[in-house]
Amino acid sequence: MRISVLPLTFAAALLAGSAHAEGEGRYRMEKTETGFIRLDTASGEVSLCREQDGQIVCRMAADERAAFEKELDLLTKRVEALEKGGATGLTDAKPSLPSDEEIDRTLSIMEKMMQRFMGIVKNLEDGEEEAVPGKTAPQKT
Repeated sequence: MRISVLPLTFAAALLAGSAHAEGEGRYRMEKTETGFIRLDTASGEVSLCREQDGQIVCRMAADERAAFEKELDLLTKRVEALEKGGATGLTDAKPSLPSDEEIDRTLSIMEKMMQRFMGIVKNLEDGEEEAVPGKTAPQKT
């Protein structure tokens, strides 16, 4: 007899909440017509279990198995891509440093900004406002 996955998942969610509320263990077993259903109350995973040779053997439910296999395939592809990128030296590439001209230009711009800023601060401390050449001071009312 085949167990429907949707009601099983719904039941698992309900059992997970109640198991933690009651302070029970991590796993909860429920008897079915064909064996047992094991619920991991921490993760919500559902496993189908059967008794074989005096032992209980559990396997993941079909929908969980498909999701597990899909995630495993994605992770395998990512690892292969990372290993391939490492083999070509893409991860060993060092960032290029700026040239001397770029450094000089940047410092020159920063120096001008600091000089103007310090001029503004000095004027504010002295209580004066110096008009910027080419610009008119705004009217204060």
